Amino acid sequence: MTRQEVLNETKRIIYECFPDMKEIDLQEDTVINTETAIDSMGFVLVICKLEALFDVRIPERQWKKLQTLGDVVDAIYKRIQ
Repeated sequence: MTRQEVLNETKRIIYECFPDMKEIDLQEDTVINTETAIDSMGFVLVICKLEALFDVRIPERQWKKLQTLGDVVDAIYKRIQ
């Protein structure tokens, strides 16, 4: 799976969890908790869905370091390599 495919699937999961955000054009530099409607509980939901989809585990201690959409994609992509 390519990094672009991970990005596309991550966006799909976010839009699926937060249908009101479909009008927001998510970019890799979008800061998830300040530029979107995703709060901390929503972020946990997204991460858990991504972990299940890609069959990976992102340690909780790393979650705080995931600021942008690109950070999330990188964390997933690194673990599926």
